[in-house]
Amino acid sequence: MTLSFFDQFMSPTLLGIPLIAIALTIPWILFPTPTTRWLNNRFLSLQGWFINRFTLQLLLPLNLGGHKWAALFASLMIYLISLNMLGLLPYTFTPTTQLSLNLGLATPLWLATVIIGMRNQPTHALGHLLPEGTPGPLIPILIIIETISLFIRPLALGVRLTANLTAGHLLMQLIATAAFTLAPSMPTVAIVTSAVLVLLTLLEIAVAMIQAYVFVLLLSLYLQENV
Repeated sequence: MTLSFFDQFMSPTLLGIPLIAIALTIPWILFPTPTTRWLNNRFLSLQGWFINRFTLQLLLPLNLGGHKWAALFASLMIYLISLNMLGLLPYTFTPTTQLSLNLGLATPLWLATVIIGMRNQPTHALGHLLPEGTPGPLIPILIIIETISLFIRPLALGVRLTANLTAGHLLMQLIATAAFTLAPSMPTVAIVTSAVLVLLTLLEIAVAMIQAYVFVLLLSLYLQENV
């Protein structure tokens, strides 16, 4: 019986119990917590340097009010990178290929930025719905369009992350299946296909990190508009 290529995106279960909670918990176990020693080991030092550089780069254009989100953005970045990278290992499950999970991450954070803008500067937040200098007859249409674009932001965040990871995993499985099928009859073509698979794997590693960065970067841009 031939399984569907999309079976790899199904949430694994054991005795009818979904195991997605374990997949979501594993990244937090892998990262060590800082110790009370004066000097940390190389891994902790590298981890601290990465978090500091990322937070500095991300929060540089934000006002001081947005700096309160530094810990949340850094934690979310490391968490998404861990989930995406672990999903590239054989016989693993990638939770971020589930649209429901990505929307569950994107929607509350986007809504928090909107609520902050409405609470702190309602005039400025509502001003984004109508560009300056708009002709009178176009005002109702533009308000509707800008409102739709505002509410579609969390959907765009979730779909972008889901689509990129799903497409990459599916393409890797297609090429791996082609190499395995061609190995008995055309070994030379199978070797070339395997080389392409290696290059695609390196590309997917970069995509896993870039998509996590883009997810957090867009959230910071939404926050920048409301602080």
